Amino acid sequence: MSPLELIGFAFGALRGHRLRTVLSVAGVAVGIAAVVALTALGEGARRYVVQEFTSLGSNLLIIMPGKVETTGAMPFGGVAHDLTIEDAQAIAQRVGGVVRTAPVAAATETVQAGDRGRSLAILGTTAEYSQVRQVTVAAGRFLPSGEAHQSGAELVLGSKAARELFGAANPLGKTVRVGPYRFRVVGVLAPKGRSLGFDFDDLAFVPVRTAMRIFDRSSLFRVLVEMRSTDGLDQAKEDVLGLLRERHRADDVTIVTQGAVLSAFSAILAVLTAALVAIASVSLTVAGIGIMNVMLISVTERRAEIGLLKALGARNRQVLGAFLTEAVVLSSLGGLVGLGVGALVVRLFVGIYPTFPATPPVWAISLSIAVSVLVGGLFGVWPARRATRLDPVTALTGR
Repeated sequence: MSPLELIGFAFGALRGHRLRTVLSVAGVAVGIAAVVALTALGEGARRYVVQEFTSLGSNLLIIMPGKVETTGAMPFGGVAHDLTIEDAQAIAQRVGGVVRTAPVAAATETVQAGDRGRSLAILGTTAEYSQVRQVTVAAGRFLPSGEAHQSGAELVLGSKAARELFGAANPLGKTVRVGPYRFRVVGVLAPKGRSLGFDFDDLAFVPVRTAMRIFDRSSLFRVLVEMRSTDGLDQAKEDVLGLLRERHRADDVTIVTQGAVLSAFSAILAVLTAALVAIASVSLTVAGIGIMNVMLISVTERRAEIGLLKALGARNRQVLGAFLTEAVVLSSLGGLVGLGVGALVVRLFVGIYPTFPATPPVWAISLSIAVSVLVGGLFGVWPARRATRLDPVTALTGR
């Protein structure tokens, strides 16, 4: 029998048992759809993290107060000294290759505009922040340039915050209250969305020294340091650590780079994706066992047909090929249906959450097709071999 004849024979047998065929195809389809959907979510999570940190720029150092690593002298970590505005200024002046620094203080406060009020994330920073974080101002300007230690009463609103506080009115030049303090709105940001835990459309910026006074804080939340290039970034990190060690007389800060964070997240997400695929593979195994049972029943019900084939001169390898092809066709149909269902689920998910870049990776699609064929082949071998062992005379008599 030629390959086309084998496939035609398989489809003819499957059409003869439509309900059984549909159930077997559905079993494989569920497993393949689960693999496609779960790998798409894992790949989407990886791309989302990469996009988040790429938006920071690859030549950025992020300095945080406190030491992540534990040491014998400080077994539970901690903050020995505050991370201050003066530290940020010292880094800008004494570390080679620094383009600009942006000290950041953060807290949540109620912003009042007339009879409207909202609880907003307030970031205290300097004019350099807009360049370090690539923030675009749609109307007005960002915080004024000047020394970080200078206080000010200027405030910049995110697009959503401005809309909800002032409606259709122009907020520029208007006065708002942040707690007991009065500020003048000098700018409104262009829509940017969420990045690294902050919704830039729903926050406000004020001068960092003013923010420290409002929040009653002595330590900064972060210091962002933009370097001239990625070359020598590790050396710059060591230089900054050395400078702060000299100023604080302790190793009490943590510095992270985009590459280090991405590597950590990529490793975590790779393990997570592998775990999700392993879980989805369980349903594929169950589907394969279902195909094997269907084929065993098919061999039992088609004893006379097998006997007739062998009586007409069909060899054992031809009978084996016929039943093996039937199992592979069954599982391959399930794989194709599963790919379609999985792609539809991913598209619906992206439609609900358009900012999440969920898409099945090419390797997952290729692997799904290969696995669906392999499932039919592996679990179809035993029933096919059982068919070849039937004696033609016994099979024709139905005994």
